[in-house]
Parts: sequence; C-alpha cells; structure tokens
Amino acid sequence: MPRRHLRVRAAETARINTELAELRRWLEIRTEWPADVLAEAERTASLPRLPELDATDLDLFTLDPPGSLDLDQAMHLARRGSGYRVHYAIADVAAFVAPGGAVDTEAHRRIQTLYFPDRTVPLHPARLSEGAASLLPGALRPALLWQLDLDSDGAVLLADVRRAQVRSRRRLDYAGVQQAVDAGTADRQLDLLAEIGRLREAREQARGGVSLPLPEQEVETDDGGYRLAYRAPRPADGWNAQISLLTGMAAADLMLDAGVGLLRTLPAAPESAYARLRRVARALHVDWPDRMPYPELIRSLDPARTTDAAFLNECTGLLRGAGYRAFDAARGTHPPADPGHAALAAPYAHCTAPLRRLGDRYAQEICAAVAGGADVPGWVQEALAGVPGLMESGDRRAREVERACVDLVEAELLRGRVGEDFEAVVIDVDERRPGTGTVQLRDPAVVARCEGVGQLPLGGRIRVRLTTADPATRTVRFAPA
Repeated sequence: MPRRHLRVRAAETARINTELAELRRWLEIRTEWPADVLAEAERTASLPRLPELDATDLDLFTLDPPGSLDLDQAMHLARRGSGYRVHYAIADVAAFVAPGGAVDTEAHRRIQTLYFPDRTVPLHPARLSEGAASLLPGALRPALLWQLDLDSDGAVLLADVRRAQVRSRRRLDYAGVQQAVDAGTADRQLDLLAEIGRLREAREQARGGVSLPLPEQEVETDDGGYRLAYRAPRPADGWNAQISLLTGMAAADLMLDAGVGLLRTLPAAPESAYARLRRVARALHVDWPDRMPYPELIRSLDPARTTDAAFLNECTGLLRGAGYRAFDAARGTHPPADPGHAALAAPYAHCTAPLRRLGDRYAQEICAAVAGGADVPGWVQEALAGVPGLMESGDRRAREVERACVDLVEAELLRGRVGEDFEAVVIDVDERRPGTGTVQLRDPAVVARCEGVGQLPLGGRIRVRLTTADPATRTVRFAPA
C-alpha cells in the first residue's frame, strides 16, 4: 500500500506524551539512571582505552535514520583487484564498560535500547551511547574493525577483525543515499555500496535466503505532534543491511570454527506452514507454481499490490522461533547441530549493534579474541550461557513496547471517530474464528482487528466501521460496514 500520513494536532501532543509516560510506568521500563552509573560513564567517557592500531586514514561513513546519534557502525568500501574490500567498524563498548561495573550491571538489567515516539530509553547512558562511544563524524573512537575481502561475485575470501582507532568522516541517511544513487550523483563509495549490496543479495538468493519486503508501520514525530506512516524499504536499506549481514555471517563462521560463540538462530518452518501458505496463495490468487521455490516467489511479489502485501503479511509466520544459542566446547557446550538462520540460509550472529543490544558485546569480544589468537575473556566465558535467556527476554520486551506504542497512537488518532467508515484491506484472517481478522486502513496508517459476521475476504478491499478507539486500553476495533 502507498505510504499514508495522518498528523496529530499539536494540542494533543502533551496528552499523548503523558500517556506514553504512563505506558512506561505500566511496562516497568527503567528510565532513570542510578547516580553511580552516570558517574562511571562520565569517568570512562573521558578516558577511553584507545587501541594501538591507527586506522584513521579510512574514509568511513555511517548510514542511519536521520537524527540518529547512537551510531554503532561505519563502513569503508573499495575495489580490490577484480573484487572488493569492506572495512566495517563497530563501536567498541568494552573500551568504556568494565565487566561487573555499574554501567555493565545496569546494561544487563536493560538488555537493549527501547524506542518510544517521545524518547529513547537507551541500553547505555547517553554520555556513552550518543557521545563518547558513538561513531560520530570527526571524532576519534575505539572500534572493532572488520576487514572483509570479497571476490568479484561478492563471496568472502578473508574475514578478520581487530581493535583499532577510527574516525568516521560522514553521517548519511537512507533517503539521501538512495537519491544520490538514483540521480547518478553518488560518489565512489556509495556506488560500491549499491554494487556490493546487489551482489550480496544475489548470493542470498542463490543460498535460498529470503527477505520479506514488508512496508513497516511507524510512529513518527511531525511538527510537534505524531503521525503514523507506512514505509516501504528502499533498496539502500537493503544494501546497508547486506553489509551488516555479511559481518554477522563472518562472525558466526569465526565462532563456529573456534567452538565458542553466540549465534542468532531460526529453525526451518515445518512443511505444514508452507502448505498453509499455498492455501493462502490460492485464496489471494497469488500465482505460485508447484515447482517455484518459496524464496523465488517472494522476490516476484510487489508489496504495493494489496493481494501481494496480504500474502507477505502471512509469510511472517515462518519467522517465528528466532532465538539465541550460546556454546563453548571447552566447557562442554557444543554448537547446535543445525546452527543456521533459516531466513538467511546461513549461520549468523548479532554483533554489529553493541550500543543498542547487550549480546552483541559478547559476540564482539569472542570474535576479537579468536581472530587475535587470544583466549576469550573470562568474564565472557562465565556469563555466556545466560546471555540467550537475557536477549530473548529483551526481544519480547522490545516487541511489547513497539506494539503498545503503535496501539496507543492509533487509538489517539481515532479518538472521537467511533461510527465512522474507512477503506481497508484484509491482511489476515483467523482460521479458528470466522469473521475475525486484521485489516490495514488506507488512511490513516492503522492496522487493527476486525470482528463481524461471515468470512472476511483475505486480500480484499472492504469498508469497515470503527467500533472502539480507547487510548486508555490502547484498543482499536473495527467491524465490516
């Protein structure tokens, strides 16, 4: 569906912010920092441990949403003969956070950064996450610097990581990069980002991996208020993601070879799930020939078409079951028999966002030790077995926060409009409860439950009537009009 906006009047902003603050209290989100955490962050921010290796000659750039300050990654791309060399610098959180210290203890309570429409609740104090540890342009920073040499087809020939001093030069955003590439005004590095990104996407396709091009429902700030929007991913989003995925897969291989690590895993979906998707495809008149593999089908779909978007929404069910697996063969815990991530068709590790995810710091430290021929730090070995449980609880909390925020803003946008009719598309149906499903409004950008009599037409356009819009319970409900 096209991207739609509905602005919230500025007069409503104070009320929504009050409700968001109440939501944080209800979810028991830690927003204040203990004094000892802030004091320790201030001390370490002023005296970071800078590595001996100087890589400040690399013309690194960051690529993030506009306004981002917690910059985990910076990259430099170059040709290397007929292939390529990717340098990927990752913020070195361990240069600022002492194991068992106040900041570390608080990070283990928070687990990951949480994003609300009115504020961010960071994993680390802003003095670190948006300041001393962030790869801000022009600033000298400690980093874990990956060197990834690729052949002419984008396959990895060499992967290495070591600590280094770096200095990012530019802070870019996705829209600006996409515009430059499309207009033919991109510099050499951005042209290479597109070139390498496409090669890595082709390799993903050859492996049998698949990325769902689903438009995301987002809460955005706008002129002192909020709006909901659907944002379809740009090609530049995908190219940037491929560099991160490339690093995560190299990290997974490094850890598997060493027999110690932390993987992000996703089991293959059962055949029954694919059988159900084939039934959905038939209901939506999505052409899925018997011999066409599922990944090939996904790449043939256009999320701008309502039936294709509805089918892609159903495909998200195949992604359930993602988790973390820790292993240390020296301590009797071996890698899983199937270490792969089904959506990527390869082993994979989260390691590129340590400012925002606790587990990434553990993966980073393991990779740095293994690549350098050193022992994995004792504090990593001691805590590693408990990290998957922490990360999975953090993921649940992040999903809960995201859904609650969107539900609240949806209810606020529709406050006082009960009884009105809207154009919508049915994007999901409940097979156990006829007449119940999920609809996506064309305007405003709302996704909510619809309950009525009779079977909802999956992928069909219908008119729905708003029956409930209650910000207090963050509930929006529709019925067929």
